[in-house]
Amino acid sequence: MLEGRWITLAPLDAEKHAEALYEGSHGGGRDSVWTYLPYGPFANPASLTADIELKARSVDPQFFAVIDNGSGRAVGYQSLMRIDPANRVIEVGHVMYTPAMQRTARATEAQYLFAQYVFDVLGNRRYEWKCDNLNAPSKRAAGRFGLTFEGVFRQHMIVKGRNRDTAWFAMLDGEWPARKAAYERWLSPDNFDADGRQRQRLSELMPKTPAGDHGGDADVLAPRRNADR
Repeated sequence: MLEGRWITLAPLDAEKHAEALYEGSHGGGRDSVWTYLPYGPFANPASLTADIELKARSVDPQFFAVIDNGSGRAVGYQSLMRIDPANRVIEVGHVMYTPAMQRTARATEAQYLFAQYVFDVLGNRRYEWKCDNLNAPSKRAAGRFGLTFEGVFRQHMIVKGRNRDTAWFAMLDGEWPARKAAYERWLSPDNFDADGRQRQRLSELMPKTPAGDHGGDADVLAPRRNADR
């Protein structure tokens, strides 16, 4: 359990989380959250529940539900994957945020809690983020979250019957302290006004990645697709 101000990351559980996740990610235009993921949308609640049951049993990827602290309901999930203890490398992947989660501080806090766990608790050297090279919002998000663009693996995968070129991003342990400070300054209560609007963007606080990265300087509240690993 990784607890924050707005959200808590808890082990994914079909009985506890499937109903809310289906309601939050299907119908009313919400199906678009599955565009770049290798599965979904699902035909019915039972199909999603069966998929979550499999995910909950998985060790790598290891899935976490994103729980909204206010409502107690699941608003997305994400995982730690390609876990490599020998080389101390780990990747964030299978990120599915419902529209209720997108464009909110909760998405940033979810990424901060993972990065903090990866570096400060697990002691990793390298934290990776990969996405479809067509997924421009995910690439902007990676840059905003402090990861550096490292290149594109061409014809890396076939996903839902089409080619996927994969963009790679990473953060290193030596880079984490400055990026952690930026996250914590942004997440501080005094960075938000009475209506919950940010006073300063995370991109203004985050150390700049090397020239030529594909991260961009996206506002936290700009729409974005889900990351897709």
